[in-house]
Amino acid sequence: MTVRPGGSAPERRRWTLVRAGNDAMPSSVRRFMQRARRRRLRAALPWAAVAATLLVIGLPIWLVLGTGLLGVRSVAIDGTSLVTPDEVRAAAAVPDGAPLARVDLAAAAARIGALPAVEKATVTRDWPNALTIVVVERTPEAVVPEGKRFLVVDRFGVAFQELRRRPAHLPLVRIADPRGNVDGVRGAVEVVAALTPTLRRQLVEVGVAGPARITLKLAAGRTVVWGDASRNAVKSTVTTAMLERDGKTIDVSDPEVVTIR
Repeated sequence: MTVRPGGSAPERRRWTLVRAGNDAMPSSVRRFMQRARRRRLRAALPWAAVAATLLVIGLPIWLVLGTGLLGVRSVAIDGTSLVTPDEVRAAAAVPDGAPLARVDLAAAAARIGALPAVEKATVTRDWPNALTIVVVERTPEAVVPEGKRFLVVDRFGVAFQELRRRPAHLPLVRIADPRGNVDGVRGAVEVVAALTPTLRRQLVEVGVAGPARITLKLAAGRTVVWGDASRNAVKSTVTTAMLERDGKTIDVSDPEVVTIR
């Protein structure tokens, strides 16, 4: 503080900051600081490259797998008549908005395939927001009485539908415990599939009393002892030829030695 003569008020000094020029810093210090700055930049470059790579790769992955941006918005279903599209959607159990890339297609197809009337199903992605489900339903091959109802069975012997009345166009198979004896039902269906048109027109029903005790009841009270479900095409041809002969019972269980009585 400075006091002027005559007792006037003290005068305050004013300080001004002045940036030192480059010449005020020794050249050796400047070179050291530049080298240090370059080292810091070189050290940061790999981390910056990694961060940029993660951003470029990770962001799309997160959008596809972690958000509903590419989520399920619609489900197209084809091939249904015995089951309804709503039943198929419920069985697929894919929530609306679920990330399309994360849908387990095989698991969804297996759940749909567990429906009784479905033989198999395929589920595919339809980018960006849809699933396509193609259903192959079981084909009716025969009916089996069970109490007061009729079970419709397919070529594998699987019962997939219950009816109160017998469909006239399907052959009748009589077997005990049709749900538990799938092999027996399948054997009867294989026999029916091998019948000639003549035998098919005369067929009344197929009886299965055991694996090697399959019989056919034909029109006019005739019976064919078929045996097991082997050599069906040969047995069918031989039986058709034997229809011209007299006799109520035709035994083709051994098609090489046919008996009629």
